[in-house]
Parts: sequence; C-alpha cells; structure tokens
Amino acid sequence: MADSQIPHKLLLDNLTTAVIMLDHALHLQYMNPAAEMLLAVSGQRSHGQFVSELFTESPEALESLRLAVNEAHPFTKREAQLITLSGQTLTVDYAVTPLPGKLHNRLLIEVEPRDRPLRISKEEAQLSKQETTKLLVRGLAHEIKNPLGGIRGAAQLLARELPSEDLRDYTNVIIEEADRLRNLVDRMLGSNKLPVIVPTNIHEVLERVCSLVKAETDGVITLVRDYDPSIPELFADREQLIQAVLNVVRNAMQAIEGQSDLRLGRITLCTRALRQFTIAHVRHRLVCRVDITDNGPGIPSELQETIFYPMVSGRAEGTGLGLSIAQNIVSQHGGLIECESHPGHTTFTLFLPLEQGVSSV
Repeated sequence: MADSQIPHKLLLDNLTTAVIMLDHALHLQYMNPAAEMLLAVSGQRSHGQFVSELFTESPEALESLRLAVNEAHPFTKREAQLITLSGQTLTVDYAVTPLPGKLHNRLLIEVEPRDRPLRISKEEAQLSKQETTKLLVRGLAHEIKNPLGGIRGAAQLLARELPSEDLRDYTNVIIEEADRLRNLVDRMLGSNKLPVIVPTNIHEVLERVCSLVKAETDGVITLVRDYDPSIPELFADREQLIQAVLNVVRNAMQAIEGQSDLRLGRITLCTRALRQFTIAHVRHRLVCRVDITDNGPGIPSELQETIFYPMVSGRAEGTGLGLSIAQNIVSQHGGLIECESHPGHTTFTLFLPLEQGVSSV
C-alpha cells in the first residue's frame, strides 16, 4: 500500500475480522493478520497468488467474484464452506465490496468465521436436551421404582402362601423381572457414588480400554493410536473415565461387528490439546480432545440427533444406555461429547478440561 494509506493499513492490521484485497484478476494484493491466521497462510508469501490458491469454494463463487469486479456488484454470502490450502473446511460469512476511486476494479473481502458460534449454539442445544432428558429420566425412575418395590414385595408374600413349588416358579419370574427392571432404571440414572478425583493420564485410560477391547474381540479389529504425548494429566475419576471411553469404543466395535469381515474393521484413538476452548460458555485455557473414529457403516441419519438419549439404539439387542452414560460421565467432568457420522466414518469427540475440578450435575 502507498505511504498515504499507512494509517489505513495499521487499522486493518489490527482488526480481528479477516480482510482480503484482490486485484481485477482476482490475485491477492493484501491480507491482514486475522486473514493469515484464519487461512493459515503468509500474506507476504501469498502476494500475487490467484484467489483459488488461498482457498476454494465453488465454481459459482468464483464467477460471483468476477462479476463483482466487472460490474461493481457487491454481495454477501452466509455460512459458506471454504477449503483452505491445508485442507481444513471453514464455515464463514463473507462480504465482497468493489472498491471505488484509484482502487477501482479491486475487491475487498471481509470474512467472519462461523464455526465457533455454530458450534457453541449446537453445544447449548445439546446441553439443554441433556438436562431435559436427565430430569425426565429421574422423574420416570421414581415413578417406576415405587410400584416395582410393591410388586416385588407382593410376589414374595404370595410365594410364602403358595402350597406348590411349581406355582412358586411364577412368583420367582415376577421377582426376577422386577429386579431386572430396577437394575435397568439404576443404570439409566447412572452411578450415585461421589467421583474420586485424581491426576489422570488420558493415554493410560485409552490403553486400558484398548486392552479390554482386544480381549473382547480376540484382537481381530485393528486399533490405531495417534497420541499427543505432550498432553498433561487431567483431574478426573479414572474409573468413570475408563467407563465413558469404553462405552464409546464398544459402540464403535459393535457397529463394525455388523459388517461381514471384522478383519477390515479399524478404530482410531486420537488425542490433541486445544488452547482457549469454550465449553458451555466456560472458556478453558487448555482442553484435551479425544477422537474415537471407526470405519463402520455409520449412524443412521434419523438417529444422529437422539443418539445420546437413553434407550435409543441402532441395534435390536442394544439397551441404548452406553452413550447416555458416557455423556453423563463426561458432563460431570465439565466436558462434552460430539458425534459426526456418515457411511464408512463415524467420530465421537470427547472434550475434557485439563483444569482441576469436576462440574456438579
């Protein structure tokens, strides 16, 4: 930029909004530091490059940029999907403004990332559903357990009065089924024990889960580790965390078992550290991210919104409690579970704060 524009450049350089300027041929003339961070490129090294060398969207978007240059036609696009040079997909809003005067035939593009607001909005909806479900389950459990106790007690009294052992078989069935229902309700409610918070290595937790899965599958399913060894210990209830991760990995394992050849099954465990990450309006300095990915058939689209609800399962023999329990445990640790699935690829992501303390639920 010319010397007379230095104050303007100083202003643009200090904006948190990503700003990009293209010439009439859609080659880069300027990008501010916010744009460099967003696109993960160097403005100096990228100077003069064609716009599609910085990011790609669609042929229609490229034509819209050319039209904006030729006809001085500004436009705005909402929730566009940009693919950066590194292959990362960004959801953004962007506004394109043709510049007047000496800068005629140049385009100013303001880019506003939408991934974070969209993710926070999705988290809020998920946490709200989780709280509603929790209240519903607690109320339902109370209403079920009270009459179950009466049914069981009446069956025991009846068994004492029956003259024949054969007739007692019927009362035994009543007692056993009442106990089974009570145990099911207890599992829906989750553990009532106070968590034992100790410094916990997330990789020790994952390795314990891997050893359990290997024993259950005779090592047929391939387990791939992609760990970040620099992640510090987190403060958690180790046994509960093992249970949560095991429930998610078992879900992946059962999805793979539905396929014809188990030897092709693969589960990948990946850990990464995230800085300045927000969970439920709480900004954490450091968060541990655990991705559990399988190459199974994927979760049916009609179940993806309700997969964490109790009693929701894609398998006829499933109880639908594993993921609900896992979500409850992670929530008690101030974390969150997310799921992304399509045929051949399903990822459950656990976000666990690395600060000391467990949320009250």
